[in-house]
Amino acid sequence: MRRRGASGPSFPSIIAGGAHGALPHAEPRDVVIDRDTLVVVDMGCILDGYCSDCTRTFATGDGLSDEMRSVYDLVLKAQLASLDAVRAGASGKAVDSVARDLIREAGHGDGFGHGLGHGVGLEIHEDPRLSQSADDKPLKTGQIVTVEPGVYVPGGFGVRIEDLVVVTDDRPEILTGVSKDLTFVG
Repeated sequence: MRRRGASGPSFPSIIAGGAHGALPHAEPRDVVIDRDTLVVVDMGCILDGYCSDCTRTFATGDGLSDEMRSVYDLVLKAQLASLDAVRAGASGKAVDSVARDLIREAGHGDGFGHGLGHGVGLEIHEDPRLSQSADDKPLKTGQIVTVEPGVYVPGGFGVRIEDLVVVTDDRPEILTGVSKDLTFVG
């Protein structure tokens, strides 16, 4: 980040594997991350005074369970559908419902315990909110928001996929350049 001009991180990075990855705001630990599990990596930086935010979930081997692969595919499907709903005039509550409904219909509604997203600017968490508790104000062209559905299986694993996007009149402009394909490392 610093080589590309960032002045520092916009928040403490989260790197959480296995059951620890089921905690959306996991704290760092000094433990080895097991092979054949999922690892949630959430990070951002400050560039020219503005914050960024990106989350991806990686696999530490190709021996993932069918449930892990299924939940990853579900979260990706919910994230893509939600991105398609982000546009000027839509409410944060309506956009959140797109992901929430897909995740609930797949039987993981209890595992999505946070809002879909938030505004990002000079602070890492700003208005507008994309959540069920969001006000009814419509999104406006030029606002920067995150779109970050997640499913967290207590004692098992977590999956979150997050992009930073610019609200437009049509489809959002995605600022995140990291692939959303499930990447195997290790």
